[in-house]
Amino acid sequence: MRSITFDKINITGGFWKARQEINRSATINAVWNRFSDTGRVKAFDFKWKEGDDCKPHIFWDSDIAKWIESAAYIIAKNPDKELENKIERIIDRIEENQHTDGYFNLYYTLCEPGKRFTDRTCHELYCLGHLIEAAVAYYNATGKDRFINLLCKYLDLVEKVFVKENSAAFVTPGHEEIELALFKLYGCTGNERWLDLAMFFLNMRGTVPHDQSLYEGTHPKYSQSHLPVREQFEAVGHCVRACYLYSAMADAALTMKDEKLKYACERIFDDIVNKKMYITGGLGSSHKGESFTVSYDLPNETAYAETCAAISLAFFAQRMFILTGESKYADVIERVMYNGIIAGISLDGISFFYENPLEINLINHNRHICVSNGERLPITQRKEVFDCSCCPPNLTRFVASLGDYIFAENGDAIYVNQFIESEYEENGQSISIRTEYPSQGTVEIKSSFDKAVAVRIPSWCSRFTASVPYTRKGGYIFFDKGISDIIIIFDISPVINVSNPLVWENAGKCAITAGPVVYCAEGVDNGDLRGLFIKHNPNFTVEYSELYKTNIIKASAVKYKDNGQLYSTREFEKENTELTLIPYFAFANRGESDMKVWINVE
Repeated sequence: MRSITFDKINITGGFWKARQEINRSATINAVWNRFSDTGRVKAFDFKWKEGDDCKPHIFWDSDIAKWIESAAYIIAKNPDKELENKIERIIDRIEENQHTDGYFNLYYTLCEPGKRFTDRTCHELYCLGHLIEAAVAYYNATGKDRFINLLCKYLDLVEKVFVKENSAAFVTPGHEEIELALFKLYGCTGNERWLDLAMFFLNMRGTVPHDQSLYEGTHPKYSQSHLPVREQFEAVGHCVRACYLYSAMADAALTMKDEKLKYACERIFDDIVNKKMYITGGLGSSHKGESFTVSYDLPNETAYAETCAAISLAFFAQRMFILTGESKYADVIERVMYNGIIAGISLDGISFFYENPLEINLINHNRHICVSNGERLPITQRKEVFDCSCCPPNLTRFVASLGDYIFAENGDAIYVNQFIESEYEENGQSISIRTEYPSQGTVEIKSSFDKAVAVRIPSWCSRFTASVPYTRKGGYIFFDKGISDIIIIFDISPVINVSNPLVWENAGKCAITAGPVVYCAEGVDNGDLRGLFIKHNPNFTVEYSELYKTNIIKASAVKYKDNGQLYSTREFEKENTELTLIPYFAFANRGESDMKVWINVE
C-alpha cells in the first residue's frame, strides 16, 4: 500500500479546510509567539549563561523542531516568506553553533557541557529525531538541503559513538523518536546508513541490561525497555514514547519485510484498541508516567489522554494501514482525529490542552481549595503555553499534514480512507471528494483514474447506500474502474454506545456518537449533570452549529428534583427535560463548566 502524501492533495472545503485555515493563520504564529516569550527561540542564539532567566530545557530543541516541521508543511501548500525566514534564521543558528564533530543540543551545550550522551533520560536523541523530521519536511517543501546536511553530520557522530565505539553511557534512547525519524530520512535520501542506524536502535531495545535498569524511578516498561521489540505484544509505559516506538516498528516491518515485527505491531495495536483506548481515541489512564496502566482501566475525570499520545496513535495507525491495507487502522485514525486530537486545541486555535479528560466535575476542583487530598485533576481551561509544551507544535504539524490520511494507492485501486473535501491529481488523472462530513453523511466521489475506487465503510456505520453497484471486501466497498461518479450516503444518526462491563467507571452509563464524532454534555447547557439521566428512547434531534462546524444533538432525559432532604426512603420525584450534547472536541470553549462524555442512563 502506498500513501498519497499531503503535498499532492488539496483540501478544498468543509470542516477540515476551516481547521487548516485557523492553523495557518492563527495557530502557527501563536505557538511561535509563546515560544518566543518563554525563551525557546532566543535560546538558539546560544547566549544564555548561568543566572539568566529562561534556562534552556532538555526538550526545547524538539519544541522548535516540531514548529519548523509544521511551518514547512504549511509552506509546501501555501508559500510564506515570513515563515521561511524564521526557519532559515533557526538553521543559521544551528549551523553557527554546531560542534565541529557534528553535535548539536541546546541544553548540553549551554548548561552541562562535557556531559553529552551520559544520561538516557535527557532526550538528546529524541531532540535529534524531531530535528531530522523538521529537516526532511523543510527539504521536501523547499528543495533546500542545508538543514538535512547539518543533521547528517550530527548522525555521523551518533553512528560513531553508539554503533562503532559503543562509548555512550546508554545504547537506546529513553524517549523514542529518532527511530521513526531515521526511516523518514532514509526515505528522503535513500542512504542505507540511516536505515541501518534505525534498525540498530530498534534491535538493541530491550536487550541491554543497563538500559533496562530502573528509569526515572519506574519499571523498564515505562520506556518499553523490558523486552526486545519482537517480543513485545502489549502496549505499556509512557504512551507517546510507546506509539513512537511502535510507529518505527511498523516502518521496519514494512521496509525489512519482517514478519515478527509485523506480528508484534498487530498484537500491540489490538491491545490498545480493545483494552486501553478511550472512546475518543485518547491514550493514557494515569498522569503517573503519562502511561498505559492495566486493561480496562479508563477513568474519566482523571484521564490523562495527552494530546501528543492521540497524535502518536494516528501515526502508528497510519503505518499499520500502509503495512496491512486493513480498514480498521483507518477507522482508528478517524476516531482520534475528530475527537482525541482536536480536543487539544481551542476553537480559535490559540490555546491548548495537554490532557483531555472525559469528565469535569467542578465540585471536585473546588474541594481542592479546601482540602488537599492527594488527588490530581486535569485543568479545566486550555492554556496558550506549558512548561512542557510538546502538544501545541504537535497539533500544528498534524493539522498541516492532514492530507496524508485521505487517499492511498495499491495496485489497481485508489483507496478513500477519510471523507474530507479534497482533490488529488496526477498525470492528468484526478479524484475528488465533495462532502459536508461529519455534519452530513453524503460523500460524492469523482474519479478519472483508470483504477478501481475502494471506499472505507467506517466500523461505526451500520447502514449506507451507494449510487452504483459495488463489491465488498473486508472494510471496503470496491467500484470497478471506469465508474467515474459515486455517491455514498452514510447514516450518521446519533447512536448510544456502552462500554465493556470490565470498564467499571462506565457501568450504567452511555456515550453518544454521530458518525465519527463523540459527544459530551456541558453544565453551561444543562445545569447540574449529576442528576441528569438520558432516556432509553432518547428521541434524538440534530441541528447544525456554525460555532462547531458540525452538529449538536438534543436528547430526551429526566432529572431528579431536590426536595430539600439529604436522604429519603422513597425515590425522589423526577421530571422530563432535554439534554443538549455538543462535540467532545469543543468542550471548555465557553468558560469553566462541568462536562461528561459518559451519561447516566434512566
